[in-house]
Amino acid sequence: MDVQVAYLGPVASYTHQATKSVFTEQEWQLAPKHEIKDVFTAVLEGTAVYGVVPFENSSFGTVKMTLDELADRAGRHRAAGVIICGEIYLEVHHCLLGRGKAPDRRTVVPAATSDEPAVPLTSLAHVRHVYSHPQALGQTRRFRDAYLAGAATEAVSSTSRAAELVAADASGTSAAVAGAAAAAEHGLDVLARHIEDQTDNMTWFLVLRRGLPAEEGEAGPPLPPGLLVSGPATGGHKSLVSFTVPHATPGSLAGVLQSFGKHGLNMTNITRVPSLARPFDSLFLVEFEGSKLQDPEGRVAGALGAVAKSAQQWRWWGSWADRKPSL
Repeated sequence: MDVQVAYLGPVASYTHQATKSVFTEQEWQLAPKHEIKDVFTAVLEGTAVYGVVPFENSSFGTVKMTLDELADRAGRHRAAGVIICGEIYLEVHHCLLGRGKAPDRRTVVPAATSDEPAVPLTSLAHVRHVYSHPQALGQTRRFRDAYLAGAATEAVSSTSRAAELVAADASGTSAAVAGAAAAAEHGLDVLARHIEDQTDNMTWFLVLRRGLPAEEGEAGPPLPPGLLVSGPATGGHKSLVSFTVPHATPGSLAGVLQSFGKHGLNMTNITRVPSLARPFDSLFLVEFEGSKLQDPEGRVAGALGAVAKSAQQWRWWGSWADRKPSL
């Protein structure tokens, strides 16, 4: 199939793994992009029909670069722009990748067959530099503090990009926090496994497509069936809106938020980001249960109508099947 799906690359990134779990390479043309904004641009300009970007990690929070795109401060998506049409959840287990060295005689290390979490498989005394995505660095802080306290860290665009840099380092003194798939892709050794701070570490990805958010029910290319089935935890749908409020007006934020409860809708996530309109002005993103596209009782329509009356500016970002797994 020549339908292109853009994702945050390079090959073997966690976003690549999440994308492949739904958009199989036998049926879809997967196109890696260097940065998250490039995925949004590919969908917006029509060079990709779908896009996949990381949105939130269960132990380290939201991904700033994705939030910046959803804040839409430049107004790229106010007319015909990108909307959210699905989601993917992926268990994330980090490895330390690099070039293996003979163990330091002064260092006690476990046998190479050890698979205990957060324990090096060999000496890490040779590692002087660690690359990874900011999220992966944040999710592995305890391991790095314990075993790599003297190594410099550098944030890069993705975990697979980190593995690329380490593979190109002839000195063998650098390492990457990335997945096991990146080790196989770039011919690196696994120096440690399961180095994430939380064993139940999971990342939530958004699936994007281009659409006209003002037009309810706008048709698009068919989604893979897996994205249309709700997960066992909810069996329902979720939606996302963003809005700003007149900060000088008392109760303006409360007025918008009450719109959901008054129409029997449960808010499941509220995120604040700087609007940049003026110093310390805010833009809010609210995720709630329900679908604008499947709304027989009119509760979502009623809530969005109330938001439109109370907010300064607002935007519906899409409705999709809630695939959150049972934890």
